[in-house]
Amino acid sequence: MLRTPSPDGLRFAFGTLTVFPVKVTRWDREAARGGMLCAPLAGLAVGVTAAAAGLLLLLLGAGGLLAAVATAAVPALLTRGLHLDGLADTADGLGSGKPADDALRIMKQSDIGPFGVLALVFVLFAQVAALAQAYDDSWARGALAAVVSATAARLALTLAARGGVPAARPEGLGAAVAGVVPTGGATAVTAVVMASAAGAGAFLGPYDAVRAALAVLCAVAVAELLLRHCVRRFGGVTGDVFGGVAETAATTALVVLVLG
Repeated sequence: MLRTPSPDGLRFAFGTLTVFPVKVTRWDREAARGGMLCAPLAGLAVGVTAAAAGLLLLLLGAGGLLAAVATAAVPALLTRGLHLDGLADTADGLGSGKPADDALRIMKQSDIGPFGVLALVFVLFAQVAALAQAYDDSWARGALAAVVSATAARLALTLAARGGVPAARPEGLGAAVAGVVPTGGATAVTAVVMASAAGAGAFLGPYDAVRAALAVLCAVAVAELLLRHCVRRFGGVTGDVFGGVAETAATTALVVLVLG
């Protein structure tokens, strides 16, 4: 039976996934379970802040492209760039084509290789382009895209931390949260996020409601494909893989939200 996450879980989510001034008081598996269940709430806060930055620039007379750049930059700032760094390291590990131990060693290095650079360039370009298209359509669709994509990104973290997904290393944040979320809990959180996205989109019309829910579904589906590939290649998840999964989900959601 799924229990409601405690305040320690909320502190874990905001204290580890954002730079908001929240002190993490517990690092045990129970707090990690609550934290990963609450990850979409941290994403919601990040998305609202990102949308506010974009809307402020629009209000000041900036165009959709500049608003999109600001909206894409805020999540990076609020996570200290850790998810983008994780994406780059994961791309380098996967692109190396080396056995798991060697790939994990490459991922731990402080420099970024060519695969990481390419991943960052294309992902950030895709995010900015999608957000600019959304803002050009309307300020409301731009704001919705910012919030839904950030929330979907953290939902992907919840699903990546579900039971049965092993850690690739015995240490690090990946090991601390790997397998802590019950499958039923992950499913319930997914349903809540999809319903909430549809509800937010409904303010713009029925089509936007369906598209917002579909964006969440596609985001977690594509993130799941990356997660499974990483588990096969590395033997499990790492903190870098979590970051790569989050950025993949965010980008997928943004692309789906501007299609059609």
